[in-house]
Amino acid sequence: MTPGQPQPKFVLTNTADYREHYANSVQMRVSLWDFFLMFGTINQTAPDAVTIQNFQGIYLSPPQAKALANLLSQNLKQYEAAFGEIRLEAQAPGELIQ
Repeated sequence: MTPGQPQPKFVLTNTADYREHYANSVQMRVSLWDFFLMFGTINQTAPDAVTIQNFQGIYLSPPQAKALANLLSQNLKQYEAAFGEIRLEAQAPGELIQ
């Protein structure tokens, strides 16, 4: 887009298979070509047993992954400004973060 050219209008639509889910687990794999995010839910069935049920995997190009990171960062700053700091639980060295 060149300067002075009007901003294009975007129309958002949902495909027939669009769905929304709650996720409290996100796992990531990274390769030279893409980032793969796997979303799921964690269920602790016993003190020593945790089950993660993955329900959706999404591939992102490196530029889209960076754009998502920027978008999340901006929105987290706004959220914390409105509702207070989000504190993460301390993780033991080498512990898996979900």
